[in-house]
Amino acid sequence: MVSSRGQVRAYDHGGGVRSLRVPIPDNPLGFTLVYVVDTDRGPVLVDTGWDDPGSWDVLVGGLEACGADVGEVYGVVITHHHPDHHGLSGKVREASGAWVAMHAADASIVRRTRETRPEHWYTYMADKLTAAGAPEEHVAPLRKARRTLPGFAPALPDREIVPGELLDLPGRRLRAIWTPGHTPGHVCLHLEEEHPGGLPGHGRLFSGDHVLPEITPHIGLYEDPDDATVTDPLGDYLDSLERVGRLAPAEVLPAHQHPFTDAPARVRDLLTHHEDRLTGLLALLSTPLTPWQLAERMEWNRPWAQIPYGSRNIAVSEAEAHLRRLVKLGRAEAVTGSEPVTYVAV
Repeated sequence: MVSSRGQVRAYDHGGGVRSLRVPIPDNPLGFTLVYVVDTDRGPVLVDTGWDDPGSWDVLVGGLEACGADVGEVYGVVITHHHPDHHGLSGKVREASGAWVAMHAADASIVRRTRETRPEHWYTYMADKLTAAGAPEEHVAPLRKARRTLPGFAPALPDREIVPGELLDLPGRRLRAIWTPGHTPGHVCLHLEEEHPGGLPGHGRLFSGDHVLPEITPHIGLYEDPDDATVTDPLGDYLDSLERVGRLAPAEVLPAHQHPFTDAPARVRDLLTHHEDRLTGLLALLSTPLTPWQLAERMEWNRPWAQIPYGSRNIAVSEAEAHLRRLVKLGRAEAVTGSEPVTYVAV
């Protein structure tokens, strides 16, 4: 069922859950699915959308189409810190006094982002890309940059999402499941209630970007410049996927594209995809390669020459995440004395 107000639509998923397509400006994803969950204290949002005037208008209009006012929002649950999910949280809180909840690992990233001067961030990124083998013509613009990044002052959450615990949704049972990988503090949210349409399975799952019906989520690096810990985000993601597959929800309500059923099958597809990709990378690593060189040779949704500047940084981050997984599994290793560091299959 679809309700509308003007040009804004709210999609009714039954059982007091609706979704709004909040646009992401100039992005091929098109929109973020923001979910409106009815509670005994007023609506609670799962994510909020990108911080943009047009996106805000759609969010406000969508709430009106649900028969609610933005000032009535009781709380905001953020699946992860990315600006297309967390961007409008501060405005919702200003308009309503709602609490904003996020996992501690992503809240730490938000705090670090707010406290970091843009020029320091660009220098750090330039150094990371240089260490990954990026050519100087790619790195040079970062060393000269002084502008503020979009979303560089995101709202600080005022509540922590604790994995395994029920969130503060009066009259509802929404349990947090920590699913790191896409970001360190990504959470899925399990609505532990019978499916309103009678579908078999264990409730419904708000999956954020962890499991999407057709897109393979990006796995990158989110590191503290002052912390030398070597993380394994792909390993975290694969473990998290298996937990979601075992949960076997009746329906998955993702943050992009559309709802879907048979989560275990989608999880199997994603696990197979990453195993195939790791196998393909080992073949490429028969010759020592830097993370940048590996990214150039990996399969993406378009040729490397057509990948935009910013997306290349994301691609290199994903290549390094896969390299770390291979190293941890003992299937690849860094070449001693190489500068920048190259990796080779074992």
